[in-house]
Amino acid sequence: MHNKIKVKTPLVEIDGDEMTRVIWAKIKEQLVLPYLDIQLDYYDLHVQNRDKTDDQITFDSAEAIKKFGVGTKCATITPNAARVKEYGLKKQWSSPNGSIRAALDGTVFRTPIVLKNIPPAVKNWVKPITIARHAYGDMYKNVEMRIADPGKVELVYTGADGKEIDRKLVQEFKSPGIVRGTHNLDKSIRSFARSCFEYALAEKQSLWFGTKDTISKTYHGRFRDIWADTYEKEYAARFEKAGIEYFYTLIDDIVARVMKSDGGMIWACLNYDGDVLSDMLASGFGSLGLMTSVLVSPDGKYEYEAAHGTVTKHYYKHLKGEETSTNSVASIYAWTGAIRRRGLLDGTPDVVAFADHLDAAIIDLIEGGTMTKDLVGLTSTKNPKAVSTWQFLDEVRHALEQRIFKLEKWREPTEWME
Repeated sequence: MHNKIKVKTPLVEIDGDEMTRVIWAKIKEQLVLPYLDIQLDYYDLHVQNRDKTDDQITFDSAEAIKKFGVGTKCATITPNAARVKEYGLKKQWSSPNGSIRAALDGTVFRTPIVLKNIPPAVKNWVKPITIARHAYGDMYKNVEMRIADPGKVELVYTGADGKEIDRKLVQEFKSPGIVRGTHNLDKSIRSFARSCFEYALAEKQSLWFGTKDTISKTYHGRFRDIWADTYEKEYAARFEKAGIEYFYTLIDDIVARVMKSDGGMIWACLNYDGDVLSDMLASGFGSLGLMTSVLVSPDGKYEYEAAHGTVTKHYYKHLKGEETSTNSVASIYAWTGAIRRRGLLDGTPDVVAFADHLDAAIIDLIEGGTMTKDLVGLTSTKNPKAVSTWQFLDEVRHALEQRIFKLEKWREPTEWME
């Protein structure tokens, strides 16, 4: 039995749904609680509990992260009509991730986990590329119409006093079509910029940002101008001192540069771009199961989560008693990311070291040839050992124990890692 490491400040734990919920409990039971003396401020975001509380539990969890500074979140269901029927819900509740992002005014940073035996699809990518996704507005808060008959659609701006200030023709329809209105806020754009600049400084990585301001001269141009103003007034000197770069160009130029780069930068994207391109990068580096995700607020609050969903198909198999081989790496990293950040904020290097060693145990295991079935088709390892969901977690526990007993100074910071 190990002497448990004391974690000074509570960590917010946000539980979720389906297969990830089952795995989440096992991770906590097998890889966290045996080693850490930790107080968990627990919130159950199971879809039926969100329904029972009229989604108040989601907002309570966000307030807890504001209070304690760090949270870790299991994947959750965003219910559609089929889910409403399946779980007997009152309505199609909003995305918990979206609600928490809005409450924290946060930016999502997603980074692939790079493994020697999972070669990237782009051969020159040797360092991870982090996608920073603006988590407000655009099509995620859009208003849409289907146009059935001829007529015109206009964009009208009416002041708070009821007087019309501006009017622009969107389209004069001669035949059926569709139309969409999107918006953003200066405050949110500036928060996005600050979160990205702060994260780049913390990670000591250069920051790239691209929009299509040649076409969207007002909307995308506003992003460009707010970012430039924020950088010059608040961050230019700090970036120069840190030896990192802020680079802005058109997004199509960024895409071309990323494909030719060796990685190692933070790539800031508007909401939709970040949603799509983070999945591209996850697939390019291996799998969504090997993608970390953290929501960072401008005032330094952190919420770590897996980048993937609730793995519904595996959950149905699990309920039938059938064996599954679900990749739990991203869920474990949601725990280790939060534990590491908690240790950094608390000034407790032994807590940071534990998170580092648990991550290293996973890497040792997969690079040694033991992995879940989703990685077997991606690995360069000859004759890999494919294991079940629970066998993988058992193997991680064993690899962690080996590191603990092998390294006399395992509780020291990461320079003691092999």
